[in-house]
Amino acid sequence: MQSEKTIYALSAPLGGAIAIIRISGAKTEEILNSIFSGSYAHGEIAFGRLVHNGRMIDEIMAAFFRAPRSYTGEDMAELYIHGSAAVARETFRALSECGAYPAEAGEFSLRAFENGKMKLSDAEAVMDLINASAERSAHSAILQLSGALTQRIRSIETRIISILSQIDAIIDYPDEMEDADVTDDIREVLSDVESLMRHGMRARHIREGFSIAIVGKPNVGKSSLLNALVSEDKAIVTQVAGTTRDVIEAQTEMHGLPVRLFDTAGLHDTADNVEKIGIERAQAVIDAADMCYVVIDVSREITREDEDVFALTSTKPRIIILNKSDIAVGNYTPDGTYVRMSTVTGEGIEELKRVTADMICPDDESGIITNMRHVQALQDAKDALSDALCAPETDCMAQDLNRALHALGCITGDAVDEDVITEIFSRFCVGK
Repeated sequence: MQSEKTIYALSAPLGGAIAIIRISGAKTEEILNSIFSGSYAHGEIAFGRLVHNGRMIDEIMAAFFRAPRSYTGEDMAELYIHGSAAVARETFRALSECGAYPAEAGEFSLRAFENGKMKLSDAEAVMDLINASAERSAHSAILQLSGALTQRIRSIETRIISILSQIDAIIDYPDEMEDADVTDDIREVLSDVESLMRHGMRARHIREGFSIAIVGKPNVGKSSLLNALVSEDKAIVTQVAGTTRDVIEAQTEMHGLPVRLFDTAGLHDTADNVEKIGIERAQAVIDAADMCYVVIDVSREITREDEDVFALTSTKPRIIILNKSDIAVGNYTPDGTYVRMSTVTGEGIEELKRVTADMICPDDESGIITNMRHVQALQDAKDALSDALCAPETDCMAQDLNRALHALGCITGDAVDEDVITEIFSRFCVGK
């Protein structure tokens, strides 16, 4: 479907050697012919001059994509101009005077969605890919952009529709279908939805970063660990206990995953009011963190203060770090996941990163769900399927299954409100 309004926007930033201006809509080819001197064919890049009102603006490359074989599904063009702000302003003026309009945020992708070139989940993956802060974040977005999520949702929808057809047969032919039972089929679908949800709960971690509190009693090497993980002297390190009195935050990446580290004050009994405040803040960070690194100094015997830290973090996912292992006393082995390391020699640093990444996201391919809106839609589908299993009558069961279909359609865009669509695309950058 060609839009009557032809739009344009900068699609790649100014300031470099080349900037890209994207055009889409019914008048695209007419406008291109009026300002571009080169000869072009669909999908090919051509060289020519950008001319308006008899004056050359720039020597450029241009590409034309005929509907429906374009990103938006409309006639579309791209102008590859020199990355000068002055050239861009002249080009925008020429496009406006030829009848094109500046695009709204996300309008190109919105048109692609409206023209059936992508599902809503694919469009959201474009934004996730743009905003990806680490390699694993980008990989998850690419998986979604490739249609992996849509395929899995379509598979679940197909099975629900099959169950609904069986229910219709049970209602229409009760005598012939007396022994028919669809509850096992519903349980299998529910299990698949729950599996997707478990992967989806990692969405915030993959996109925004996994928060880890570094905790332990004073002088066990917490600040040294932070510095080693971020490869810089972020925290002050001394032999004096209680050097860290406030929370120090740093960001890094572990095996393609964004991680936020919080170095906290040493946990111990103290009469120092400033230290007490630092310890209170440390406890707040532990409560809010996704995981804890519990640092133990194995060059000394385990103390009551170490045991107190174990107790304080017992309900959190954690990795116990046996620091100063190069000068360890004995061979202390704790319960749970642990890594032997030395921040002095570097032993164990890479192993810690690997173990952390595996704990955060054990299956690299599971990161298909990258959007918390999708997680909520899956929760709605799960609730509807659970209700279907408890439905007193088959017609009630059918209503619950249709609710589940509607919830899944909110992910692909088949059953989503217009206001939601508008809000999603408004978060896109102009030109995308």
